[in-house]
Amino acid sequence: MIRLIRQFLNINVLVILLGLFMLNACRVSKPYERPQVTTGDKFRGQATADTLSIADKQWKEIFSDSRLTTLIDSGIKNNYDLLLAVNRLDISRRRMRQSKLLQLPEFNFQVAAQYSRPSDNSLNGISIKSFLKENHVENYQALGTLSWEADIWGRIRSQQEAALAEYMQSYEAVKAVQTRVVADIAQGYFNLVMLDRQLAISKSNLLLSDSFLVATQKMKDAGMVNLLAVQQAESQKQSTSLLIPQLEENIAIQENALKILTGQTPDSVERNGMLDNMMKYENISSGVPASLLSRRPDVRAAELAVVAANARMGVAKANMYPALNITAGGGLESFKSSNWFNIPGSLFGLAAGTITQPVFRRNELKTNYEIAKLEREQSVLEFRQLVLQAVGEVADALVEIEQLQQQRQIALSRVDTLKLSVINARKLFSSDLANYLEVITAQGNALQAQLELATIEKRQLDALVELYRALGGGWK
Repeated sequence: MIRLIRQFLNINVLVILLGLFMLNACRVSKPYERPQVTTGDKFRGQATADTLSIADKQWKEIFSDSRLTTLIDSGIKNNYDLLLAVNRLDISRRRMRQSKLLQLPEFNFQVAAQYSRPSDNSLNGISIKSFLKENHVENYQALGTLSWEADIWGRIRSQQEAALAEYMQSYEAVKAVQTRVVADIAQGYFNLVMLDRQLAISKSNLLLSDSFLVATQKMKDAGMVNLLAVQQAESQKQSTSLLIPQLEENIAIQENALKILTGQTPDSVERNGMLDNMMKYENISSGVPASLLSRRPDVRAAELAVVAANARMGVAKANMYPALNITAGGGLESFKSSNWFNIPGSLFGLAAGTITQPVFRRNELKTNYEIAKLEREQSVLEFRQLVLQAVGEVADALVEIEQLQQQRQIALSRVDTLKLSVINARKLFSSDLANYLEVITAQGNALQAQLELATIEKRQLDALVELYRALGGGWK
């Protein structure tokens, strides 16, 4: 029996396998080609195209505030969005590793024992007695089977390519989440420092409003102004006072948000308190738009989604072609347990090869293939859309940086002008050359100008961080 099995395998199966290897060129799926995308030669708002980019720097080289870098480091370790992305990456890694084994044969082993006692008056009962002189049948079997599918049309290879692309897509997704986490923590920290500055400005202006109210009260007592002047001065002080609890509320909320971003319970956040010199950069280099295809993680993930969809389309097409499965097995079998391990008498073997051609599956296979093609087209459109969006984000950030620089210069001049106007208005008021409304207006305008300057300087830092993120920085 063993010799017969060996002859069958050597003569028939090996011939079939040789033919299969010769048919490797019959793979029906198309190799992946990157979809054509239009990015332009340079970004809008970019003076000249430059191959260098600030995104090539690690985030620790960009941010100079030690409290901020500590927060970012904590966020990378503990942020739950990032931890979830890492978990999805681990799942994809295991699927990818399993896909590498798809071309190996499957081996199964089973042990079975059967006892059958038919009726004495049945045909089976009479037959058993006539042949075995017994009224029951026993059968004991130990069987090992080896089965293998020949990958003629590349279906298994396409499955492996899809699994690898999905794993790489998850890997890029982790980097994309990290870029967003780094940017969100930095912008939240800048907002917190800005609120601190606005709170200090409000408290300083509250002291000025209080001193003006005292002076107005004295002038009323001297008969130089009326009660309305005192009421207006007090209203100005109350308006400034109202800003303080509002800013303190926003500070507490921002602190809570930063703690949650870093995976910690809401609490206070330590900070240095100055918006100046929080980022280190000598010049703002953005590189060329085409570099986003290789540098920005979410764009890379979108392209890998096209790769995976292309491979799945190959699987769907290969499913429409014949499948060849080869099975071989052997073991021990006996009608009596006492003879079960009587070798070679209990040995048996089998070998088979089957070709299965789908004929009528209610149009299921064709529909699956058409859906796979549409899903690939959809992934291509999403990839092109994301590339266009990425180029737009960089262009927006460059324009914002340039315009905010001009706004800051104007805001600085306006603050200086209004500070002088407050001093002059109070002097004129003391000399009875200006009325109280002019003083109140000057103080209100000066307060708003200082608050707006703090907002503009914070927006400048936000724009720099957004440019860094939009270019694909923050994951290194």
